[in-house]
Amino acid sequence: MKKYMHIKLICLGSLLAFTACDEEFLNKTDPTVLVSDNFYQTETQVIQAVNGVYGQLRPLHLNQWQYTEFISDNTTLHFNPGNRGSGPSLEALEFWQYNPATPNITNLYNSTYGVMVNVNTTLSKLPESVASEAIKTRSEGELKFIRAYLYFHLVQHFGDVIIITEPVNSPAEAFEYERQPVETVYQQILSDLNTAVNALPVSYDSDQVGRVTKGAALSLLGKVHLTRGNYGLAIDALDQVTSMGYDLLADYADIFDPQNKNHQESVWDIQYQGDNQFGVNSNFIYTFAPRESFGAVIDFPGQEGGGWNTPSNDIIAAYEEGDLRKEVSLKEGYTDLDGEYVGVPFINKYNHPHSIRGVTNDNWPVIRYADVLLMLAEAINEVDGPTGVAYGYLNEIRDRAGLDPLSGLGQDAFREAVLDERRIELAFENHRWFDLKRTMETQELVSFLNAYGLQERANPTTSREGIPFSNGDFIFEAHEILFPIPQDQIRINSELTQNPGY
Repeated sequence: MKKYMHIKLICLGSLLAFTACDEEFLNKTDPTVLVSDNFYQTETQVIQAVNGVYGQLRPLHLNQWQYTEFISDNTTLHFNPGNRGSGPSLEALEFWQYNPATPNITNLYNSTYGVMVNVNTTLSKLPESVASEAIKTRSEGELKFIRAYLYFHLVQHFGDVIIITEPVNSPAEAFEYERQPVETVYQQILSDLNTAVNALPVSYDSDQVGRVTKGAALSLLGKVHLTRGNYGLAIDALDQVTSMGYDLLADYADIFDPQNKNHQESVWDIQYQGDNQFGVNSNFIYTFAPRESFGAVIDFPGQEGGGWNTPSNDIIAAYEEGDLRKEVSLKEGYTDLDGEYVGVPFINKYNHPHSIRGVTNDNWPVIRYADVLLMLAEAINEVDGPTGVAYGYLNEIRDRAGLDPLSGLGQDAFREAVLDERRIELAFENHRWFDLKRTMETQELVSFLNAYGLQERANPTTSREGIPFSNGDFIFEAHEILFPIPQDQIRINSELTQNPGY
């Protein structure tokens, strides 16, 4: 952790300019050079520091799809035979060829702990601030929610990880940290989330919308309990969210429309702002649109996409006939500027008009109310089987999609139905990898993914233009359920151990 843990917070100048929410919340004065010794004193400074942490979540979520969708059966890539430079990074994730030197895994590890630096520093400075008790309490809740969220992702991706909850003031301290067992990490997550639940408000005034709420904390708490198989505790947490004023929107497309941000179904979104040059925009469609689309998908002359996170043949086939979500979520191809149809699929959820090339206004939905309802259906089924209440939550989602209600299923079949529904309802929102890991035993998941890999090798979603797969492409091994600890971290901290198999 030497790269991050020994620094005091000297990077706030670039982080505190922006907040996590709407326009007034996004445009804040930028302190130029700030250090932890002379900051965090006033209420304004505390709020700026917390806003800086929200700001760090934006770049983190621009790339999170790599580790949660791309690695799964949901998405693949628009193969580029002329550029093989991404093999060691992005393609390594897609083809399950990653190792301790894979750059993108190193980036995930370092950037996540990089956010933790500012979380822990701000938390440590709260007691000495002259901010009001209300702001201190709220800020503690926000920061501990974010820390729990980060650790939930770390423990899912890496297993045992370093737990750090205080600032590290010297390089020597960083070398004293060892990986802690998964159970210990989860206890830290639960502790932070319980604090957040008690500290956070149910809602905010309009100029603060976008901050994490009690509903977000309870939703994540429910997800953590669900992941650990504590179904009764999951129900207790998630059931509270149902009485907090959230609801499904009538039209699935409205969920993702940038003109309709922070709506009644949004429990927590990562906030982006386009149509300006402030540097707080998203750009998802530029990553996801097909290569060589040249303005036919992204409405700027000559603009092509990266061709990454391409919907797989497998997920396209998983949509039931008449599902209203399909056209919103993905397109199976596009018509080029010569009027010819090109059968390269792409994610459509984040494809909206915008005024500046490369600068989009799409938020990223982290927790939606639909997710809460489906988690409730899953947890209730595990405790009592498919009760009427569980069916009600599941069929509420299906009804909006224009699909017939389900009935008459046994517990196993209902469990499978919920997983299938989650795949489609939450497609391309970074849930699939964790859902597969939660609902399948190790060997079942290995077999499942290798079956998908065989299918993709035999009939690739996009043409490989005569270039064969490498021998190890799409072959999944049990140890790959966890990512390797980056070799750079092991090199600088001899106390760190590597995950088995790497």
